[in-house]
Amino acid sequence: MAGSCLSLILIFSIFTVASCVDDKCAACNAVAEELEWGLSNERPRNHLDMRHRLDSQGQRRGKVIDYRISELRVVELLDGLCDKMQDYTLRKIDSNRQEWIKVDSWDNLTIDKQEAKAYSKDLSTYCGRLLEETEDEFAELIKKGSVGVGDVSKVLCQDLSEHCTKTSVLHEENSSDGGSDGEL
Repeated sequence: MAGSCLSLILIFSIFTVASCVDDKCAACNAVAEELEWGLSNERPRNHLDMRHRLDSQGQRRGKVIDYRISELRVVELLDGLCDKMQDYTLRKIDSNRQEWIKVDSWDNLTIDKQEAKAYSKDLSTYCGRLLEETEDEFAELIKKGSVGVGDVSKVLCQDLSEHCTKTSVLHEENSSDGGSDGEL
């Protein structure tokens, strides 16, 4: 009896931790928005010169890799992404709707700061799980050039993670035409 009760508590606690972020589509779109910002603010880079070996004639041997298709670009885009998600929190629009917004200053928040910080940690944790699930496929798509500015949300949230359906994205786009820029 005690073993089955302990098992039930363990299952309940795992389910509770796994469901910290209720609206996975909105959370995924917040992560995609931050990644879009990173892509749009990428500065042009030179090719990566990997010709470090010399042959018997003293000529450099190796490859020159285009930065846009390099692993370094992927690492620079994704590195620290989930830490940046701690700058977001959940804002309640009405009793049924919420949205993830980027916080400019935690001191100027009009909502409970402890609760807002808890939401930001939940989003950061969600981001880590999302990248763990999709990183390999997403990295390959970035290196192939299949992910550009404006495509991140569709690729990450619909195609790879499947946290959003086409109808939920359309609903979000229609409901976000309210005029707010999404920052506090």
